[in-house]
Amino acid sequence: MDKTIKSKLKKIVGNANFFDSNEDKLSYSFDATPLYQQLPEAVIFPENDEQISQIIRLANRERFNIVPRGAGTGLSGGSIPVENSISIVMTKWDKILEVDSANLTATVQPGVITGYLQNEVEKLGLFYPPDPGSSNVCTIGGNVANNAGGLRGLKYGVTKNYVMGVEMVLPNGDLLRTGGKNVKDAAGYNLKDFIVGSEGTLGIITKVMLRLIPKPKSFSTIIAFFDNMIDCSNAISGIINSFITPAMMEFMDRTTLNCVEDYAKLGLPKNSEAVLLLEFDGREDAVREDSEIVKKIFSDNRASIIKTADTILESTNLKAARRSAFSALARVKPTTILEDVTVPRTEFPVLIEKVKQAAKDNNVIFGNFGHAGDGNLHPTCLTDERDTSEIDRAHKAFEFIFNEAIKLGGTITGEHGTGLAKKDFLENVAGIPGVEMMKKIKSVIDENNILNPGKIFSNAPRCEGTLPFNKNQIKSFNG
Repeated sequence: MDKTIKSKLKKIVGNANFFDSNEDKLSYSFDATPLYQQLPEAVIFPENDEQISQIIRLANRERFNIVPRGAGTGLSGGSIPVENSISIVMTKWDKILEVDSANLTATVQPGVITGYLQNEVEKLGLFYPPDPGSSNVCTIGGNVANNAGGLRGLKYGVTKNYVMGVEMVLPNGDLLRTGGKNVKDAAGYNLKDFIVGSEGTLGIITKVMLRLIPKPKSFSTIIAFFDNMIDCSNAISGIINSFITPAMMEFMDRTTLNCVEDYAKLGLPKNSEAVLLLEFDGREDAVREDSEIVKKIFSDNRASIIKTADTILESTNLKAARRSAFSALARVKPTTILEDVTVPRTEFPVLIEKVKQAAKDNNVIFGNFGHAGDGNLHPTCLTDERDTSEIDRAHKAFEFIFNEAIKLGGTITGEHGTGLAKKDFLENVAGIPGVEMMKKIKSVIDENNILNPGKIFSNAPRCEGTLPFNKNQIKSFNG
């Protein structure tokens, strides 16, 4: 990018919001996804819609790319800069603009931290259910862009179930407002659902209206430990077949449990083969009844330890153990590849066995955790990117896992998005007609392909047999 373009960008946003030294750009050259790094040409913090519109119009004229970015917690490479790109960072857009208790909505800027919003609305007796594992650092804009899920997805669904309206700047610089406070709206195409999960390829989100619900009055947190995976799998099946719906039903295997205990030191029994963490919420009598049913299912399936949290603090600590799974596993080896596959929930135990098979066949270490209640598993490979042979084996293991998940009726991502990491597998799920339709939509809305190009799918001809983490795609910090 030449100095003239940079001067024009500085004029739009001001010197205080423009950074182009390598030192300043370094933090924006990667996200939480390993193996992908690329310096942007510049990092920009716009202050208003008009500045974003001007930047986009300049990008169309001068043919440079724009990569929107939130907190950088993404796990699919969606906010990694591409060639000849600037990063537009939205973290300063962090205001809760309105909480409308009468209409049960909250209107926020995209940089609002998810956990902060949850805490603020709960003070008013309201509840925002989507609960990503990174809720204390991730942003609402990033959640919307990737259709984030989380621990409470079993009962409450994912981000798309709570987005009522979106405001965003389109790839031609126009401002789009869609949706609103109406509970029902059948006027034309449902554009807001079209935007959710588009990963910054169709526009830059500047405002989101979210649906809230009344805060549950009662809750109960239960944790159970199992000496073998068969008993744990049978317990999962038993809970699903009981037709009760916990707010969360989380799973950790032995590798993850041991790492979590070493990391958090909560007194968890490290000799257990598997763990299930459940929470029920709602009316007190219903919570009590469902909890007793689950404890009996655990007992019938030979759980070695069954414990109910006695206090809010104990419940918080138990859930913190599950939330720390990624951080705990990441301490084992230099490179931690956390993935995200989903199958019909009855196939969840089968998927766990497939991951164990992939680890054994390829001689790599996996820790497994995830959302057992909605079939969403996070197989996590503990490796070292300096060992090219090990990385190759990790590639093969993930290729096997993705393909096996698809055979089970599943998908390659439940909540992290496609991004860079899994775009080579999208066709296996969506089919050639599906991917071609997505490309046509992108080309019509973003005629010059300036917004987050190369994410979700490539516009280049299809390549057969490529792997999700191709070594040729790895970039140095020098670009």
